[in-house]
Amino acid sequence: MVMNYGRVFTLEEAKKYYEKVLSINEKHKDFGQFKVFEGITHKFIGLGAIVANEEVTEVEIEYLLLPDYWGKRYGSSLAETLISMAEGVKSIKKVTAIADPNNVGSKKILLKNGFVSNNVYEINDGSLAEMFIKTINDIN
Repeated sequence: MVMNYGRVFTLEEAKKYYEKVLSINEKHKDFGQFKVFEGITHKFIGLGAIVANEEVTEVEIEYLLLPDYWGKRYGSSLAETLISMAEGVKSIKKVTAIADPNNVGSKKILLKNGFVSNNVYEINDGSLAEMFIKTINDIN
């Protein structure tokens, strides 16, 4: 898996982050971080996540796949599943995702699933990130 953002956590930061993840998972039972397994072999292939804001009106989806599973539609399937989960919660009106602007595959997945590029910005380590947004559960 490749994480394109930020630096490696210290052990203390990792522990603190993990505690936060557990707290969010406990508070929002429909969301959280998930291990992803291949359907036939049941091999671990990556991670997915849905992270909600406090009001549960907006979520960020995240997906990371091991390189052996890139370009085989697993990313598309995972993104579709995460979006569907978000659509199942009627209070959620917006789904966001962040990608490396140079990650053509991830951008293609997001655009194919109805996201639009909102902006490209610099993160704390000086690299660029691109924000994508999708409106869901819109009654209008």
